[in-house]
Amino acid sequence: MAFQPKVPRSSNDTAVDGEQAPLTNVIIDEIEEVQNAIDNLNEQASEEILKVEQKFNKMRQPHFEKRSELIAKIPNFWLTAFINHPQLSDLLTTTDECVLKYLRKVEVQEFEDIKSGFRINFHFDKNEFFKNAVLTKEFHLGDSGEPSSTFTKIDWYPGKDVTGKIAKKNNGEPTKKRAFEDQSQDSFFCWFTEEASSFGDELGEVIKDDLWPNPLQYYLSP
Repeated sequence: MAFQPKVPRSSNDTAVDGEQAPLTNVIIDEIEEVQNAIDNLNEQASEEILKVEQKFNKMRQPHFEKRSELIAKIPNFWLTAFINHPQLSDLLTTTDECVLKYLRKVEVQEFEDIKSGFRINFHFDKNEFFKNAVLTKEFHLGDSGEPSSTFTKIDWYPGKDVTGKIAKKNNGEPTKKRAFEDQSQDSFFCWFTEEASSFGDELGEVIKDDLWPNPLQYYLSP
């Protein structure tokens, strides 16, 4: 049985209580017709916006590559950008900073269907901490709307796994920073473990939407 809204009775409304006046029903049908047209246009707009975004993503790629080539010529560019970023800096431990000195390139790649997710690649120079040349974190949004992620398992050298350590401040006190509400780990690199909490999704969004579009502004920040 269709829901019948209560409509204030006017002087021209002679319908029996509990029933809509014929004129009101006609108007409601017309409103539904117009609303359907609006909804269809909104759906078309979303599809067109997606096409435009995909087009410009492809156009941006050569510029991203050129930017990465130039950034690679500046020592500690990404480490400095991370340290100067208001959220990322609070997440880093002093040990993390030692590892991030080897971070040469960061790149964000959105999937062909932008709404389905993205990946972040971290390219490292050869270093004393792990064997991987690239660490990748992928974020997926399934049909159910539930987010999920996959990541590269870090192949640590013996005794170099920073996820099992708590960095120390100069005074010897443990450094336990909480940049995100649900953060429960003590190292940025816990992001590449099964123990990463849901703050990892938020961290991915911060890198994709804030750091990646213009990392130079954070490198130059005081």
